[in-house]
Amino acid sequence: MHHMKAIITKQNDKQSTGRGFSLSELKKACLTKQDAKKIGIPLDIKRKSCHDENVETIKAHAQKPKEKAPAKPKATEPKPTAKPKKKAKS
Repeated sequence: MHHMKAIITKQNDKQSTGRGFSLSELKKACLTKQDAKKIGIPLDIKRKSCHDENVETIKAHAQKPKEKAPAKPKATEPKPTAKPKKKAKS
C-alpha cells in the first residue's frame, strides 16, 4: 500500500501535507484508533481540525482492504501425539 498523507489547510488558505489524520476525522469515518493502526492509516494526535477531503480519503482507503484481501486460512500446527511409554525391565 502507498503512504497516505493528510491535507492540512493553513490560515493563509495554503495547503500542505500533515503527519497524519486527526481523531475527529477518524471518528467521522467511523473508525477507531485500533482500526486505523490495523489498516495502516497514520494518526496525528496533536491535530484537532477535521477536513471533509481527509474523511473521504480515509473512507476510500478503509474499503480497499475489504475488497482485495481474500480470507486467509489459519495455519494450524499438528497436535503432538502421545508416545507410548516403555515398560521398565525387571
